[in-house]
Amino acid sequence: MDKREGGGRFRWAPFLKNLTAIAVPVAFQNLLTTTASMVDTMMVAPLGELYVGALGLCAQFSSLMFSGYWGFVGGGMLFISQYWGAGDDDGIERSYGMTWMCMMAVAVVFGSLAIFAPGTVMKIYTDKTAIQDIGVSYLRIVGFAYVMQVFSMAMSCLLRATERVRIPMIASVVSVAVNLGLNWVFIYGHFGIPAMGIRGAALATTCAAAVNVLTIYFLAWKSGYKYLFRIRGHFCWSRADFKVFFVKCFPILCNEILVGIGNMVINITLGRQPEYVISAVAVFRTLEGLIIGFFAGFSNASSVLVGKCVGSGEPDTAYERAKRLVYLCSGVILTANLVLFAVHRPVLTRMSLSGASYEAGVWMLVIYGAASVIRMGNWIQNDTYRAAGDAVYGTVLEIVFMYVLVLPCVLISGFVLHLPYWAVFLCCYIDEPIRYVLMQIRLYSGKWIKPVTEAGRAAMPEFLKKLKS
Repeated sequence: MDKREGGGRFRWAPFLKNLTAIAVPVAFQNLLTTTASMVDTMMVAPLGELYVGALGLCAQFSSLMFSGYWGFVGGGMLFISQYWGAGDDDGIERSYGMTWMCMMAVAVVFGSLAIFAPGTVMKIYTDKTAIQDIGVSYLRIVGFAYVMQVFSMAMSCLLRATERVRIPMIASVVSVAVNLGLNWVFIYGHFGIPAMGIRGAALATTCAAAVNVLTIYFLAWKSGYKYLFRIRGHFCWSRADFKVFFVKCFPILCNEILVGIGNMVINITLGRQPEYVISAVAVFRTLEGLIIGFFAGFSNASSVLVGKCVGSGEPDTAYERAKRLVYLCSGVILTANLVLFAVHRPVLTRMSLSGASYEAGVWMLVIYGAASVIRMGNWIQNDTYRAAGDAVYGTVLEIVFMYVLVLPCVLISGFVLHLPYWAVFLCCYIDEPIRYVLMQIRLYSGKWIKPVTEAGRAAMPEFLKKLKS
């Protein structure tokens, strides 16, 4: 690793090389996953708009599960990337073990709800009985995939934080191919298998999740990757270790859970809109995943590149990298938005939107296209702060603005004023510009760099002295 990307001058070449090496495979992996979700929606679309809407609402339940475990992913990336920078193998294995255990607990809870109480889940998200019935048949099967999906995400977290991003990427290629092929077989019935409709999509997703886990294990074993197979090291942590881990994870966990609940309230509000809006939201969420897929590459890269420098005692390099990551990310998201909007007509049409639902989908893409450049800038700054050890600042901002500004505006516009769907949707992003300004002030202060390693802590006095001068 370069001791500094510039003595007094930032060196772009090694920075972009390191960024690309991590961001591109992760972005490609997420793009594959999102493309698979989009193809799922397209393959279900011939069954009707109600099926598309039900699939979208089930995806929102999966997103809530994502919010439940992502706090532990953020904490795990923080510790693993800093220990990776410090060359501490025991710290890496210990951190992965605690991350894996916490994530799997969340997966078991959500998997159980999907399998044993799918009707209750669907009633929360929509009052449309026809959509509820379709969603129940999907959740009862896909609930079995949740544990495997979260397990593979835990392994991917470890691999990405130690700069082995190709393994989860290749595993995603294999699992997506399996998912698409089995969708064709199970949804419509081929090779003597009866057509299963939306239940077939759920079964294909479950099979693909199992393939993903097995492929990661096989590739890691074949490449001689040691951290994944040192099982004893995963559980060699003390109560004191877990306390330190949980203290760092807790703000991130609160952030993800409370924001996840807030997003659920938003989706419940949108789920009470007319059926054509529900279908448009389902399609929009799938396309939104394409943008987030691009962003996720930068997010993981920032966590590794910044966290690694902080852990190895190079806070000045971490600081310089963080500033550039924010603006590069915004530029990439803007480009991705423009590409998506250029092809929106055939995509929305192919995903069964027409007439009023098509118009609603276009409005959502326009609003999101303008808001997401700032939104992703906030997101990557928060992830950068977390990797550097500051899990509190961005968390407090996001939670406060969500519950003090965003949710009241969404609920009042949807249930009290009964404004058009596009006005309700616009309220979802009303806080982003304000938070961006506050996050930028924090970025340039350097106060977000809080190492957990000895080398990192030893370098801080000199860094803070330079920053003040």
